Amino acid sequence: MKNLAILGSTGSIGESTFDIATRFSDRFSVLALAAGGFRLERLAEQVRACGAKLVAVHQEDQAERLRSLLDDQVEVCWGTEGLVRVAGAPGVDLVISAIVGAAGLIPTYTALLEGRDVAVANKETLVVAGELVIEAARKTGARVLPVDSEHSALFQLLQGRKSEEIRSLILTASGGPFRGWKTDKLENVAAREALVHPNWSMGPKITVDSATLMNKGLEVIEAHWLFGVPSHRIRVTIHPQSVVHSIVEFVDGSMMAQLGVADMRVPISYALGYPERLPMEESKLDLWALKALTFEPPDREAFPCLDLAYRAIEGGGNAPAVLSGANEVAVEAFLAGQIRFLQIAEAVAAALDAHDPRPIDSIHTALEVDRWARRFTWDWVARWGRRN
Repeated sequence: MKNLAILGSTGSIGESTFDIATRFSDRFSVLALAAGGFRLERLAEQVRACGAKLVAVHQEDQAERLRSLLDDQVEVCWGTEGLVRVAGAPGVDLVISAIVGAAGLIPTYTALLEGRDVAVANKETLVVAGELVIEAARKTGARVLPVDSEHSALFQLLQGRKSEEIRSLILTASGGPFRGWKTDKLENVAAREALVHPNWSMGPKITVDSATLMNKGLEVIEAHWLFGVPSHRIRVTIHPQSVVHSIVEFVDGSMMAQLGVADMRVPISYALGYPERLPMEESKLDLWALKALTFEPPDREAFPCLDLAYRAIEGGGNAPAVLSGANEVAVEAFLAGQIRFLQIAEAVAAALDAHDPRPIDSIHTALEVDRWARRFTWDWVARWGRRN
């Protein structure tokens, strides 16, 4: 029996994780949950369904409301301290880090320092403080298990491989809803258009990131830390069918690819069951139904966010943290109608131009940089939003 704590249990990744954990109740037990607090009734349902005795939400008033929905046997806490308590709940073997944004950094880092395995679906954890996170795992022997479909694919492909065998890692991207569009057509994109992903069902922030290709840029940074491969050996290809999730190119010129349906439950199940695989009959890939698998280079001129991510990881230090914080604010401003689609990249570029390069030597420093980037970007939005 593997005991789980799920951070972000009412989000899209969290819901899929909870579904798998409860479906395979002979293998998994959910001991603790945490969520943002916007779906308290659903969170209460999850607590009752799994019998968790510890749960955390974002704010104190949300905690009070949740207490009224649950019996006295469930302990309800809130804030960063609450997240840390859930991640460190007694008996937990695996923490699923699926909170969106920098809020997931401290509980994820704390869990690794305590020697707990972490299944990471929170991009910002590795982008903002990848070096610190991986070093914490090395010190304690904890495992960092990737949940993103692309990194899960690479994780599987690299099992038993020597680093000197690898020439490059290739991440695939669907291209999002605007694949093939040029800059002039992207000028007046509406938020509702950016939220319609052709293949995946995801939350709004990651869906917009997919539309700008920032999501793929963040994944390049994640892959660098997860697999110890320099960024110039991590490539991106557009693959509209989303069947091939990643490719490893070997030094002899041969390649190996991982294929599967566009269903996040597959990489989630791999992370939960690792090193074993769970039977997921509903997620079988029908090879005979495939008409074509196509690949094309990304349009870096129309979608500059990808190059901004490469610029950040190559700059090192606090640049990835600036990229992450600025992008979160820019996407939020876009969804709120305060900036245009193309201004997402402009805002992030402005933050990278303005930041003071320095090392990330602690979680405190990482979070300070994240806060600076957010303040800077909100100021940029107020000054330049939808004006030019």
